[in-house]
Amino acid sequence: MTVGPLFAAPADDAGPPVTTPRIPAREAAERELSRGEYHRDDPGLLNRILDWLWDHISSLLNSAAQASPGGWLGLTVIALLVVLLAVAVRLRLGALRPGPVSDGGTLFDKGPRSAAEHRTAAEAHASAERWSQALQERMRAVVRSLEERALLDHRPGRTADEAAVEAGRALPGHADELRSAARAFDEVTYANRDVDASAYEAVRELDSALQRAEPLLRGAGHEQAATGTLVAQGARSGEPNASEGGGS
Repeated sequence: MTVGPLFAAPADDAGPPVTTPRIPAREAAERELSRGEYHRDDPGLLNRILDWLWDHISSLLNSAAQASPGGWLGLTVIALLVVLLAVAVRLRLGALRPGPVSDGGTLFDKGPRSAAEHRTAAEAHASAERWSQALQERMRAVVRSLEERALLDHRPGRTADEAAVEAGRALPGHADELRSAARAFDEVTYANRDVDASAYEAVRELDSALQRAEPLLRGAGHEQAATGTLVAQGARSGEPNASEGGGS
């Protein structure tokens, strides 16, 4: 019996094995994988960004958990303590509001109105217990009344502080009250602070007092001093005459 070879020789039409170099093969694979049908289900740009952020946040949290005593439990306790501390500080300090600054802000935000119209608006707000708006309108009435009496010139863009300083020169007896009213106006208007009925009543009483106040006219002090000097001189000059008349 004839025994054939253990392994048969390959057929002649099989040809030599494919031996493609590594770099061209990799480039061909990359070109193939870059075709659109392979990327139809890929996540969008936003999802990739979110995944990247989440990976970095997770890495940071893991690092913090490993560094903190107690691992994740300790990190959670620390986070809760920080939140409670922030809440306590917020409740202690109250609302964070800017300071009252009237730079760049004008006293009159609408068209020109008379002092009586501002007073009527102030009383309407006060009847509804809108004290902040009532104080604003009453302060506007104060300044407008001084303009109507020619104690202040009509100047667009004037602030409450400027009006108080200028009015204080003509009415020095009410200078402090004017500055206090302007400060209250700034706090309500520019710092969004609420006021009560007493704050409004203070400006209302100031408005009433200013309507009865007599202004200090310019040069009045010098004229009074000059008049006093002339009277004194006349008295001194009259004394010898009187003595002469008595001796005659």
